[in-house]
Amino acid sequence: MPVSERTYQQIILEDPEGQWELHGGRLREKPSMTFAHNRTIARLGSLLTQQLDWDEFDVRINAGWVRRPNEAYYIPDVFVVPVSMTEQFRDRSDILEVYDAPLPLVVEVWSPSTGDYDVDAKLPEYRRRGDLEIWRLHPYERMLTAWRRQPDGTYTEELYRGGTVQPASLPNVSIDLDLLLR
Repeated sequence: MPVSERTYQQIILEDPEGQWELHGGRLREKPSMTFAHNRTIARLGSLLTQQLDWDEFDVRINAGWVRRPNEAYYIPDVFVVPVSMTEQFRDRSDILEVYDAPLPLVVEVWSPSTGDYDVDAKLPEYRRRGDLEIWRLHPYERMLTAWRRQPDGTYTEELYRGGTVQPASLPNVSIDLDLLLR
């Protein structure tokens, strides 16, 4: 039986320890991840936090949701959100931290338990949301696929197997893939 958005929000508020997502009206709990997955998201989050101006951007690691209203709620592995978008959640314990507007960077890290789901379900939804840059990091193959939104709404796709990557939507940020994925 499909779960309504209202029911989903009630479930989340009643189970704050759960990592529940909603896709196609179905609940899906984010499973536990491998060492390589967890290490990659922690290191990426740290690299982003070190380089971003805290007055302009926040970094979320397995926290907060991105949403397509009446469609889907996802917990990306890592995402960057402008501080101006977070103001509505400050000092509020009665609402979820959910972002509808496109974000500068949304990242999923491949794992054996979620690899197909991320590619088939989540990544297309991030493009439909209009997120500016979407990354899929693969810690075992040591590669990054980056999709960057173009002015006409389409996305370019680039594959990186090392070196330094600069997110187009985050000025002055450089991520050393060799360091991140070693």
